[in-house]
Amino acid sequence: MTVENSSDGLGPAGPRYLPIAEHGLIGDLRSVALVGTNGTIDWYCCSRFDAPSVFASILDADRGGSFELAADVPARTKQFYFPDTNVLITRFFAADGVGEIQDFMPVVDSSREAGRHRLIRRVLCVRGSLPFRARVAPRFDYGTQPHSVRLEQGRAVFETPAVSLALTATEPLESDGQDVWAEFKLLEGESAVFALDRVGDDVVPRGCPQAEAAEQFAATVAFWRRWLSESRYKGRWREMVHRSALTLKLLTYVPTGAIVAAPTTSLPEQIGGERNWDYRYVWIRDAAFCTYALLRLGFTEEAEAFMNFLFEHVSLNGCGPSGPLQVMYGIDGRSELPERELDHLEGYQCSAPVRVGNAATEQLQLDIYGALIDSIYLYDHWGQPISSDRWDGVCALVDWVCGNWDQPDEGVWETRGGRKNFLYSRLMCWVAIERAMRMAGRRGLPADIPRWRRTRDTIYRQIMQRGWSADRRAFVQHQDGDVLDASVLMMPLAKFVSPTDPKWLSTLDALTEDLVTDSLVYRYDPEASPDGLRGEEGTFSICSFWYVEALARAGRTDAARLAFEKMLTYANHLGLYAEEIGRTGEQHGNFPQAFTHLALISAAFNLDRALG
Repeated sequence: MTVENSSDGLGPAGPRYLPIAEHGLIGDLRSVALVGTNGTIDWYCCSRFDAPSVFASILDADRGGSFELAADVPARTKQFYFPDTNVLITRFFAADGVGEIQDFMPVVDSSREAGRHRLIRRVLCVRGSLPFRARVAPRFDYGTQPHSVRLEQGRAVFETPAVSLALTATEPLESDGQDVWAEFKLLEGESAVFALDRVGDDVVPRGCPQAEAAEQFAATVAFWRRWLSESRYKGRWREMVHRSALTLKLLTYVPTGAIVAAPTTSLPEQIGGERNWDYRYVWIRDAAFCTYALLRLGFTEEAEAFMNFLFEHVSLNGCGPSGPLQVMYGIDGRSELPERELDHLEGYQCSAPVRVGNAATEQLQLDIYGALIDSIYLYDHWGQPISSDRWDGVCALVDWVCGNWDQPDEGVWETRGGRKNFLYSRLMCWVAIERAMRMAGRRGLPADIPRWRRTRDTIYRQIMQRGWSADRRAFVQHQDGDVLDASVLMMPLAKFVSPTDPKWLSTLDALTEDLVTDSLVYRYDPEASPDGLRGEEGTFSICSFWYVEALARAGRTDAARLAFEKMLTYANHLGLYAEEIGRTGEQHGNFPQAFTHLALISAAFNLDRALG
């Protein structure tokens, strides 16, 4: 898929901020960069997802820093991925020629040069002739850390006390002491290379001549195609499912096996609103669902890596306010993620605040136990049987759930409006116990089955009695209430209720009437259920894919297929989704979001099966 845009090069005539959807993603399984359809890299955190930014003009066009590279004449642009890879191509169509930029980050062999992080930009003229202009303007540590620049032997070195970057180029570079630029013209068949490397004590600068860039391009293409060849999906929506799988893979942090919720921070859920959060961490829920989606497709190594992350980098025996587990962790397993606001950055389209860190670590969200144990159950079934030590850890978690499930919490949507007895939290506590019982029964593992069964059945009865609203003829957001919530779409998906149960079908009808618009699904009505935050929000894309799956499981396959096909039209030109979709189809929130892509995979898989 491609997108076509008009561009006036890099001049002031262009918009200060591209739409969020006008970006592609590249990465090396440690960090990522966002590349706009205008050729500008406006988000990049060097060496790891949660490192301070080097380029962040997506959060402040003036102070954030960027790596601009584009045709230096008016041109139309199109952007696409090299087939079956995460190598991004941005093409420029001008009056006198056609050129393209090939953006990629080589995936480094951890046994050699583990500290090297390289971003390569190959510029080619494929027809006629075309002038280009590059400008590299890093702003370290979210634009707070001054740096120096020195030019030496065809490279520029940007230095700060904490991190240094070396830019090597096949074209002459100029500098004003802060930024570096180059202006050059290519004829048909000619090319230029720009390579940005982190350098330091363990990594020395090195050049990137044409031949090496071509070799690394080929190696990067081969890496992604080799990985994708393991997919077992052969269904109707292969291109979209595989793009989602490639995106989820980009969001994995190979050194530990962590999976981040999204690679960005503070892209707003509403322009001008305050719903701006840092998603560059490991949400237990999101990562657990990711392992389910990847296991469905046959990718067992990622699931094993996440299991290793859990049992080697995360303490499952904690005793904090949320019990043994936190809602989220750092990609290295750290538990402290203090939230602060960066007041010097104006935010995307002046949508302040820009936040780093996330205070939701302190919340109680009981549903994470069900998400996690469900992923362990699936890994034990489709991957490798878990070890005896890990089973002991599972038992400890389930025992804690048995003693603590019946209390109010902040819920799956991380509301900041006070704790409630959310149905979804109860549902996932039921899942935690039920999946553990299945594992114990299938493998003959020791467990306190009588206690687990009593608790499981008590939760079931409570949900059926107090989670059902006779007035709404539907299961509702929290006990003894009447507010609808899209999270209840998980009830048949989690096999809690039959997808054709009359109560469930009535709930599905109520959700369709109140929360669905053109296949898009709102999480809930903030006016009916205040969440402690100002402003509106768009439809939540994971809920839209849950809705598709619920329709398919209910036997409403025609409606499910139409809703799914409509949802695909809301993807960006590359098949990527942010967290939410606005009133007129624009993407809002952090981008791209793992939650959305894993739900797409699950919906496609189950819709394929329902259609036969």
